[in-house]
Amino acid sequence: MSPFTGSASRTEEWRHLRLRLDAGVATVTLARPDKLNALTFGAYADLRDLLPELARDGSVRALVLGGEGRGFCSGGDVDEIIGATLAMDAGQLLDFNRMTGQTVRALRECPFPVIAAVHGVAAGAGAVLALAADFRVADPTARFAFLFTRVGLSGGDMGAAYLLPRVVGLGHATRLLMLGDTVRAAEAERIGLISQLTDEGQAAGAAQALARRLAEGPALAHAQTKALLTAELDMPLAASVELDAATQALLMNSTDYAEFHAAFTEKRPPKWRGR
Repeated sequence: MSPFTGSASRTEEWRHLRLRLDAGVATVTLARPDKLNALTFGAYADLRDLLPELARDGSVRALVLGGEGRGFCSGGDVDEIIGATLAMDAGQLLDFNRMTGQTVRALRECPFPVIAAVHGVAAGAGAVLALAADFRVADPTARFAFLFTRVGLSGGDMGAAYLLPRVVGLGHATRLLMLGDTVRAAEAERIGLISQLTDEGQAAGAAQALARRLAEGPALAHAQTKALLTAELDMPLAASVELDAATQALLMNSTDYAEFHAAFTEKRPPKWRGR
């Protein structure tokens, strides 16, 4: 672990989600199955705080985000969030909405790939959490719904108006964010919202297999690829190719790059070290 990442020790227990660490793969489970894993203030805060903590630790190479029970996540809890926000003043509301956005930023900015394992409902904020992942592995029961206009709010919540057009295109994003219609698995795969469609009940296993493949690969290369994909969304071509060139020059000094050449020469699989 780098000596420059901070002085706080690792959080031993997260109150609003479950965390399992196994040989470089972190599995984060939203665990309110009786409420279809509806998000509370605490669940948002735990996700926001967990991701940078895992990034500072340096041992996580991939993360799977899933939900316990019948679905992935039904969005914000109607009573514990929507009801509570009706009593908040403008400053408190801004703080809350910034926190939800920070959760999405944490998913996009953590230096390891995130795989959302989706079954059943992924609605409202749950749909955006899946959208913010690098991969969405889903089974045929999966259904996505960006419901914000249905409750009288902008469809562009938590970065959805930024991310969704970049995943499915402006036309599909406009339809989904304005109308709030449910998108079932077959259509979600057709428009590019799903990265991998599995057989029913197999999304969690397939997400774990993908996470293991990523965790056993060149972690530094994955981290920089994710960083460039995010950074270059808003860059002109000239700036993008310059950033690519600088990144490749740095990676060509890495242990992993030299290891590939050694492994190729010795006719063996590379032993990736992530540095």
